[in-house]
This record gives sequence, C-alpha cells and structure tokens, in this order.
Amino acid sequence: MIKKLSLLMIALVLMTMACVGIAAAAPLDISSNTKVIQASGTGNVIGTPDRAQITFSVETENPDVKIAQQDNAARMAKVIDALVAIGIPRDALKTTGYNIYPVYEDSTKSILNQKVRTYRVTNTLTVTLHDVSKTGDVIDVAVANGINQASSIQFLLSDEQSQVLRTEALKKAVARARADADTVAGAMGTVITGVQSADISGGYFPVLFENYQYQAGNAMMKSAAPTPIQPGDITVSAQVSITYLIR
Repeated sequence: MIKKLSLLMIALVLMTMACVGIAAAAPLDISSNTKVIQASGTGNVIGTPDRAQITFSVETENPDVKIAQQDNAARMAKVIDALVAIGIPRDALKTTGYNIYPVYEDSTKSILNQKVRTYRVTNTLTVTLHDVSKTGDVIDVAVANGINQASSIQFLLSDEQSQVLRTEALKKAVARARADADTVAGAMGTVITGVQSADISGGYFPVLFENYQYQAGNAMMKSAAPTPIQPGDITVSAQVSITYLIR
C-alpha cells in the first residue's frame, strides 16, 4: 500500500512539473509582438482562347417511340460521320445528354387524363475543338447533316495556356501588393524584412454563348453562308493577399 502511494505521489509531482514547464514556455512566444503589414494585389492578363466546346442536339418526334429513337440514332450517326470526315477526332465527340419524354395532346389537363400525342427524343453531342477557327465549319456541317438544336458554344483555355497566363497574372498581383506594402512601410518609417504568409486565388471564366437554336427543316440554313464565329478574349485574374514582416 505504501509503495502504491509513493508511485502516485511521484506521478503527481511529474505532472505538476510538466504543467509548470508549459506555463513557463508560453511567454516565450513572440508571435504576438511581430510587426506586419498586410497588402493585397490583383493581376489581369488577357489571352486568346485555344479550345472550343460546341453543344448541339438531334431532336426527333413520332407517335411511335421506337421510330423516334431509330430516326434519332440514324441522324446522329450521320452527324458524327460527317464531323469525322472533316477531321474531327472521334475522341473529341462526347454524348452529354439523351432524353425521351412524351408530348401530350392537352397540357392543361392532369397527367392522368392526358393522352400521349407523340414521343420526343433528344440526343445531345458536345464537340471539343483544339482549333477554334473550325467552330463555324463544325456548326455548318452538323446542321447540314441533321442537327436541329445548338444550345451553347464555349471558348476556353488549354491547361498549358491557362497556366502561362496565370503565372503572368500572379506576378502582376504580387508586384502590386509589394508596391502598396513598400509605400505604407516607408510612410511609417519601417522596413520590410520578409514575408510571413501569402494567400492566392483567382482564375477565369470561359466565353459562353448560350441558346443558339436552329429550326429543323430550314432549307435556307443549309445553303446559307458559312457561320462566322468570333471567340473574343479571355481575362485571367489572380489575387494575392500577403503579410509582410517589418521592423
């Protein structure tokens, strides 16, 4: 019993010494006395898109759902073959939607009392281009071979181009943050000695054109002049928030 009490006393003493050590070490933390300046900067760089994504659909309708499906499949196959024939790789073509839904005779009635008039089938295809100058040609070929809906065109940057522009934007953002920090430090009679931390954010938004609609059976569309498409420019932005050490 005495031996157990002795061991317990030793354990309590060691715990007390550990707590005292922690308490003694706390005042040595000098982070609260560190002098800093926080500055933010934004950099913008304008670039030309080098990727394009076109999304369009074949829509068919028939009282017999199987016929609507078959007609749709045949027309989409024709579109894909035509795009491949002008040099678009098959791996650049991706099905991004497929829907079958009934079209009722009277939409004002309850679904339970409605009679199906036809079935509508929509097959959506997205084409990714590495040559944005082909955007208009792809649209024209697709429409001529069966596409009757074009929902969107996006112009983007490849990963390589995006990184190059982002690097330039970050350099500009850092330079602006440092210029502001130098100005403030000089006005306060202090000197920047280093960097404590830095936060980075930013990116870009693709150029997006939505709701392009082509009407099925429009003979003028097939004989029209080539579709002119201008991608425009993309602005890549970068923001930094930097904490500078001063003395």
